[in-house]
Amino acid sequence: MELSPRDLALRVAQILSDKKASDVEVLEIGDLTVLADYFVICTGMSSTQVRSLAEEVEFKLSEQGIEPHHIEGHRSTTWILLDYSSVVVHVFYKESRDFYRLEHMWADAKRLVLPEAPREAPSVSPTENP
Repeated sequence: MELSPRDLALRVAQILSDKKASDVEVLEIGDLTVLADYFVICTGMSSTQVRSLAEEVEFKLSEQGIEPHHIEGHRSTTWILLDYSSVVVHVFYKESRDFYRLEHMWADAKRLVLPEAPREAPSVSPTENP
């Protein structure tokens, strides 16, 4: 089953969120450039997490038969780019994301609202009768 570019971008965002990426954003850039339809941008809080986030996206999408066309920065731990043609995934280390500021470069892009992860129901303590 092939995913639409929008569904693929949202799937990637969900994978990254599930893996505890910070500041996950999906930018719809198709009307602004021919580079891709969507950018998915996130932050890893350590070099290990940056690598782990990128590997998780690759693994989960590969399970669905979706392979990246190109990968940049796998040896780097400050910015890894996964190119799925219509969706480009940017996994940044915090300082690199702050430096490159892709969201500001693509300020005219529409931002997709990501579905919220289900929250655990608050625990209810039984009331005591005096």
